[in-house]
Amino acid sequence: MVVIILAGQRVGQINPLAEAFGVSHKCLVPIAGRPLIAHVLDTVRGTPGISDVRVVIEPELFAQIARLGGGHPVECIAARPNLADSVAAGMAGIDGPVIITTADNVNLSKAALSAMRTALSNGADVAIAMTRREDVLAAHPEGQRRFYRFRDGKYSNCNLYALGGAQALKAAEAFRGGGQFAKSAKRIVDAFGLANLLLFLSGAVSLAGAMRRVGRRFGLRIVPVVLGDGRHAIDVDNARTYRIAETLLMARAR
Repeated sequence: MVVIILAGQRVGQINPLAEAFGVSHKCLVPIAGRPLIAHVLDTVRGTPGISDVRVVIEPELFAQIARLGGGHPVECIAARPNLADSVAAGMAGIDGPVIITTADNVNLSKAALSAMRTALSNGADVAIAMTRREDVLAAHPEGQRRFYRFRDGKYSNCNLYALGGAQALKAAEAFRGGGQFAKSAKRIVDAFGLANLLLFLSGAVSLAGAMRRVGRRFGLRIVPVVLGDGRHAIDVDNARTYRIAETLLMARAR
């Protein structure tokens, strides 16, 4: 199975963390002694069943990313102006399932990657990793401040997805404007439909039920993969989550 790591940055914008650390891209920001993306690459390379790794990033960083592969081959793909097109570029020429994550997902684990593979093996077209609010807060009380409310509880996204093949790419169209839905009701309507928006806002549908409804809109079987380790929802978005993620990384290393 191929893993695609999204590492590009928005055109014309300098990431505040990258600027603070004096590097060109957020994926190169050092944490626990190594660049963010190096931690993700280590986890991916250490997971059984992962055959290839692709990193979607701007071409000027191709050589540097290849060196971070630690002797293992890493294929670099030129990032596109938006998330959906970057995913499509990363999947070009792949005839089979893929797992997609981000370069700032430093708390990614082998167990999580294996769980995504299992979901596809069980017939899912698309799998989306989530964690429960209580598990995130157990990992760190300030680990996440925004949660999606469903009938069976509150959940956070883990920046970890799996697609069963090229036919599942139509689900990536929902992310053409970026991955943050919670701040924009219009984006949810455009992607998932007004009826689904109303259900989501009311918390009247379970997480699995919401995924089924969205799946019907795209003609796909979309399933949630609920990870029990709340650290998976804590990636590096800003200075606050950087400090938390580094604390968790150091604790795991000890």
